[in-house]
Amino acid sequence: MKDVKIENMDWVSYHELTKKGACKIILPIGAIEQHGPHMSLNPDVLIPSYIAEKVAEKAGNMLVAPAISYGYKSQVKSGGGNFFPGTTCVTGSALENYVFDVLQAYVGHGNHEFILINGHFENSMHLCEAADKLVKKCAVEGITIKIYLLSYWDFISEDTIAQVFPDGFSGWAVEHGGVLETSIMLRIHPELVDMSKAVDVEPAKFPPYDVFPSDPTWVAPSGTLSSPLKATEEKGKLILEECVSGIVKHMS
Repeated sequence: MKDVKIENMDWVSYHELTKKGACKIILPIGAIEQHGPHMSLNPDVLIPSYIAEKVAEKAGNMLVAPAISYGYKSQVKSGGGNFFPGTTCVTGSALENYVFDVLQAYVGHGNHEFILINGHFENSMHLCEAADKLVKKCAVEGITIKIYLLSYWDFISEDTIAQVFPDGFSGWAVEHGGVLETSIMLRIHPELVDMSKAVDVEPAKFPPYDVFPSDPTWVAPSGTLSSPLKATEEKGKLILEECVSGIVKHMS
């Protein structure tokens, strides 16, 4: 199977594949963020990167750019908060400008279509802003580009959720470091998961507001917003297959 990762190509091969906008460029964007004591700091990078590679392999007309690893600040009610050691984040403006610059460079190579695969909830609106700004700039310059922005979890169906959570689903808001992400990591990077360190916690319950400075007592000491104990490699396989097939269907 051919290598779809741009970083592994020489410039001549890359130029041949991308001249005249022949390929869609997939850019995975994640974050370095704690995911409990049982898992590494980089699931938000590794998961969209894996999905991007599988989508590109299946689609045939796509290449995968090196992932952007640093994401917008972890928020208490979606990622546990920015106060956990290891969680290393950037401001929204920094992320927006970085993504804008990277995409603009790829436009300069002759690429016209892009797929941003987000792996960190908090990134979303800043990616929207970067995409919108670049599309408008290119239009003024007489260049037509198209940017698709998606988060992989939006391709997971209710049927799959029912299989992954047979005892009931507590909701996306508390899935940080829980069954879903842990199952995927058990499938793609089991060496970065140690289930002997997994902590059983009740799904987090938050008040209907945010507060600054953040209140660490809102989050379990483990950093997860729900229990990862029922995660399995088989569940990860099911989730990934649906995400990859769904993205290929919509983006090819």
